[in-house]
Amino acid sequence: MNSEITPLYVQIAAELRHNIQQNVYRVGEQLPTEAQLAERFAVNRHTLRQAISLLKTEGLLRVDRGRGTFVAGPTIRYPIGHRVRYNEALKAQGRQASFLLLRALETPADTAVAKGLEIAPGESVALVERLGFADGEPISITTGYFPLKHFPNLLDPFSLEQLQALQSLSKWLQQNYGCDHIRRSTTVSARSVLPQDARLLQLPLNQPVLLAESVNVDRAGKVIEYGVTRLRGDRVELAFENRI
Repeated sequence: MNSEITPLYVQIAAELRHNIQQNVYRVGEQLPTEAQLAERFAVNRHTLRQAISLLKTEGLLRVDRGRGTFVAGPTIRYPIGHRVRYNEALKAQGRQASFLLLRALETPADTAVAKGLEIAPGESVALVERLGFADGEPISITTGYFPLKHFPNLLDPFSLEQLQALQSLSKWLQQNYGCDHIRRSTTVSARSVLPQDARLLQLPLNQPVLLAESVNVDRAGKVIEYGVTRLRGDRVELAFENRI
């Protein structure tokens, strides 16, 4: 490498890349602070940030707002198939799935929710919102809407405690209602992260997220959930599986 023609930030990125490849910094490990790295390479922070940005684009680093810069692991692959099996998908990749129940409340269905659930606008639905993690790292926020006429006790405190304990929406529906959880359709788009989601997902405000709108049904084909999931676009890839 000729240092006379190679930009300084590219040289810094090359050295950090080599450090990562040699396990000086391991997957999931936090890099030294900007100030420490700037001192190490004898550069200003602007030059250092250019190097970090380059490695972030390559998928080697991730920057968690308010926490620091970390060595990124492999992208999390989430299959979109017939069954809704979030936990199993992560377990198959050697990751531990978990979620935190953010809120659960009764609300009238707006136009989008009513269309998704195939009910009349204004009908009462249960809104259940969860923050999903992979190995303790926040990767998704899912807002699920359920028709209360089909799930009258869904918002009972004991029922919600059970949901948090089971850490599986599918198992929860099966245990409480004998209800299967089958994906009928999923629509995916991209958008800038909203401020409240950015805080929970530890993302900068200019970061895009994947938006997945899904309609889930029971074995008889009755719509039981309309869900809107926001996923970290820098950590998750969606894989659509064809049914045979």
